[in-house]
Amino acid sequence: MIALDTNVLVRFLTQDDPDQGRMASELVAGLTEQNPGFVAREVLVELVWVLERSYQYKRFEIARVLEGFLSASELDIEEGDSVGAILHLYEGKGFGFSDLMIRQAARRAGAAALKTFDRKAARLDGVEWIGKRHPQ
Repeated sequence: MIALDTNVLVRFLTQDDPDQGRMASELVAGLTEQNPGFVAREVLVELVWVLERSYQYKRFEIARVLEGFLSASELDIEEGDSVGAILHLYEGKGFGFSDLMIRQAARRAGAAALKTFDRKAARLDGVEWIGKRHPQ
């Protein structure tokens, strides 16, 4: 097994640098079920951020990319079940991918709740907003 960094996946997906895009494609093409590429959770979080911010991918496009990665037997996606479980919330409900991944990590750790100052994230099950209203 080899591990894949975010920049390799970005080059593979976008092909915006001809040389690096070719090398990334060759590397990915050489992966097999017996010798897969490992993709860490942190790589996925960074990948989503880069695709959203730098390449203006839409959420549905990113969700399709992630679904493709999850279904590829040549890739070993860390906590793939957790990623698959949040895609509908990311794509359809507008929650941030990193917020969803943090909530999933809290659940795996057995946390009673994830405490946050992020009002939007606090709309998720298992997440509690701890801010106070400012006096008027």
